[in-house]
Amino acid sequence: MSRAHARPERGKLVLVAGIAVAATLTAVTAVAAFAGGEGSGQSIACPQPVVPAVPAQAQAEVQRELANLDKQIAEANNRLRTSAGEGGPNFVQNAILGPLASKRVAALNRIETAIGRVAAKPEGLERFATCGLGQAPAVAAPPATAKPSSSGAAASGKTIECPLPVLQDVPAKAQAEVDRELANLGKQQAEANERLRTSAGQGGPNFVQNAILGPLASKRTAALDRIAIAIGRVGARPQGLERFATCTLR
Repeated sequence: MSRAHARPERGKLVLVAGIAVAATLTAVTAVAAFAGGEGSGQSIACPQPVVPAVPAQAQAEVQRELANLDKQIAEANNRLRTSAGEGGPNFVQNAILGPLASKRVAALNRIETAIGRVAAKPEGLERFATCGLGQAPAVAAPPATAKPSSSGAAASGKTIECPLPVLQDVPAKAQAEVDRELANLGKQQAEANERLRTSAGQGGPNFVQNAILGPLASKRTAALDRIAIAIGRVGARPQGLERFATCTLR
């Protein structure tokens, strides 16, 4: 009789122990999820600065600052990874995104200054400073500049802006050819803007895209390929430079 009563008791103990283990696992899971904190599983994304045509004399300094921007993003993402679970709900904004924006403003201002020493200083690059968690925030339009209006022009008062390719550790043996192609990219952009100015009012609604931006992207892709090949002859060939081929009308 006592043995018969003992079996249900052991079964009850096993069941209770199972519930306790499940509860413990649930608690651990909850703590782990909370430890992930804000930004868990996400990365910091920043807008790619659109830099106007860069004079040859400023190319090296501008490239150095663009590489510096990439380095800042990498450091911020490492900080995001290693600080998971720290601080309150605004930790990522206050401790990572805010300081990153300040560093980017400084680097972008140095780009403006470098160009301004030898040509017209670009304005408003700081609009590319703010980064976001998961995706880059929208970038404001560039500062308005006074330009003569062209009646009926599809692209009146606008210019073509192209991203400057980010190149890191260009071997000395490839530097001359890379500089030549970077200057070629600037020349292509200048020619496209001249085409835009002289063709104001021509064609239909897709004229600029089909007649100017499309061909410009093809020319830039070819120049960027030549840069990759030049570097690849004497070092590790960079990948993905074609992402800098597409220009926009602003």
